[in-house]
Amino acid sequence: MIGVFLDRDGTIGGDGGGIHPLEFRLYTYSAKAINLLNKKGLKVFLFTNQSWIGMGKFTEKTFLQGCKELGKELENNNAYLDGIYYCPHKVEDNCNCRKPQTTLLEKAKIENNLNLSKCYIIGDRLSDMFSAENVGAKKVLVKTGRGLESFKELSNGTSERLKVNYVADNVLTAVEWILTDLK
Repeated sequence: MIGVFLDRDGTIGGDGGGIHPLEFRLYTYSAKAINLLNKKGLKVFLFTNQSWIGMGKFTEKTFLQGCKELGKELENNNAYLDGIYYCPHKVEDNCNCRKPQTTLLEKAKIENNLNLSKCYIIGDRLSDMFSAENVGAKKVLVKTGRGLESFKELSNGTSERLKVNYVADNVLTAVEWILTDLK
């Protein structure tokens, strides 16, 4: 089974920084992008670091309430997520689930019978791309959110060992590329 993992903040909405889950808004084209993946029968997952939970800025319950609201917004646009995988820890907790670690991806693999080497990860940060690298998934960097900063780091050689498969203007063009790549 093939899955597409979508980062939240800066990839499907928000500004690329942390945002309260009840204030999170999708970009205007994100539901359409997810709908295209749904129509192709691909599994679609939210894949996000949420360190504000660990910092006490909001609770896990509030985050999940925000995810429920996101689900309603997607449903109103004929789209849906097959699962949500998130890390609630702070950076300094040194957990094994925070991107670029692979625990969340491995969990999704087991729960959804995925072949991670055939999956795609779309994100705006290098941590998203390194997560993909660490499991052999395809890497799609978007220029929204913090994506331009990440692209500059890749372009100037800051992360020489990392090669992304595609750089997209946004999640919709990323999904269009994925659908072409699957042919």
